[in-house]
Amino acid sequence: MTKLKSAEARRITSDWAELFPEMSAWKPLRLLRRIGPVLQGISLERSGSGDQYYPTAHVHSLVQDFPVISISLAHYLNKPASMKEAVDVSRHADQYRAAASRLEERSTLPLRRRPELGEIVHAYREFAAAAQQGRLPAGIAELEDSILVPAAAGDRALAEESLSQVSDVSQRWSRSEAPMGWTDTQEWLDLLRAKADDPARLMAVVDEQIAQHKLEKVRTD
Repeated sequence: MTKLKSAEARRITSDWAELFPEMSAWKPLRLLRRIGPVLQGISLERSGSGDQYYPTAHVHSLVQDFPVISISLAHYLNKPASMKEAVDVSRHADQYRAAASRLEERSTLPLRRRPELGEIVHAYREFAAAAQQGRLPAGIAELEDSILVPAAAGDRALAEESLSQVSDVSQRWSRSEAPMGWTDTQEWLDLLRAKADDPARLMAVVDEQIAQHKLEKVRTD
């Protein structure tokens, strides 16, 4: 099994960074920019064989402690995600510009213009709504981020709007259902409200995550 050589990874990263100068080349095959308590990026995930890579637009919330930069709200070159379209490393020079254009078309959030906070929160809500099946709790991380991200950013009205919507969603779950790791849905909602009421603590978590993941040089403007 061959691996993508470091020189090839650097070349691919550099080419994509030229197309999206609003983002920083954080690591090989990873472009990022920070919008307050959220990261937006493009991951150029390599295939197992190393002869292809999969462009993926995504976000990552910094308001909760997490060991890696996640690929949340992922958008690929085509649907469905189970049939992700790849770019051949051997044909990268011929394919990457067209791939970047298709990724822009597929992405819910703009990849060149900085998305507004409301756009990001709306994207979290839309993802969570699509994930809901029957009464079973789903899209929990996105529901939480739809509240905590605007709270950390100081937009109390937007956080309250999300809290109201999340509360309405939880009313459709049966009494025996609760988000994974919780035995009571109301306790989960109460903790979310308590966190939303403490934006300083949320931003402290953001600062801790920036340091942990070495994000200090990621573009923020």
